Amino acid sequence: MSHSSITYTIAPEIFEMFPGYIRGVVVAHGVKNGPSPPDLVALLRAAETEARSKLDLEKIIEHPLMASWRDAYRKFGAKPGKYRPSMEAMARRVLRDQQLPSISSLVDIGNIISLKHLLPAGGHTIDVVANDLQLCRAEGDETFVPFGSDKLETPQAGEIIFCEGKTVLTRRWTWRQANHTLVTPETTALEFNIDGMPPITLPEVESACNEVISLTEQFCGGKCYYEMLTQENNHITLSMRY
Repeated sequence: MSHSSITYTIAPEIFEMFPGYIRGVVVAHGVKNGPSPPDLVALLRAAETEARSKLDLEKIIEHPLMASWRDAYRKFGAKPGKYRPSMEAMARRVLRDQQLPSISSLVDIGNIISLKHLLPAGGHTIDVVANDLQLCRAEGDETFVPFGSDKLETPQAGEIIFCEGKTVLTRRWTWRQANHTLVTPETTALEFNIDGMPPITLPEVESACNEVISLTEQFCGGKCYYEMLTQENNHITLSMRY
């Protein structure tokens, strides 16, 4: 199956459980990933400073954008104190005056957007994807090998997962990514997921998508486009368009 025929779907029950949820998907082809140049690292440090100006570590769970995701995690059965949404975990590190490591240009771009907008943003290599993608509730028989491990896991039934067939790419919505689609120096095509949970609005997610495109084309080249997954439009086809 070629990239041009991969269908990407969000299960209708996700929108039924979480009214107003939206996901922006940025697709990039022909990119060159490598160490971030100084200008991009400077943007990462600036995003850290901006996050520190918006958030208080002692009151982080009270911030509306953090609280909405914590509530969502509770709703599908994940304790947010144990399994923190990605942008909360990242923000906590920053608020403890820890600098995020510069991993690579594409990874850093996702972290910049996540910190700047306080929403989950992360990339998956699609060079290696051969089957359709879906955000859905787990049946419990899927497989997952977490980043940095070779241990095979299975998600809990009802847990929200991002998957390629029965292969889980991210557990607990935005919590932990698999080895399979990690963004690496060899990545030439990827998709960024940018999640919006009320009070985040569709225009705000679109703005974040456009920033991802701008930064990706500036620092990694290639060609990008984005589409929105919503209750009214719950599936897209990943294609070149160029």
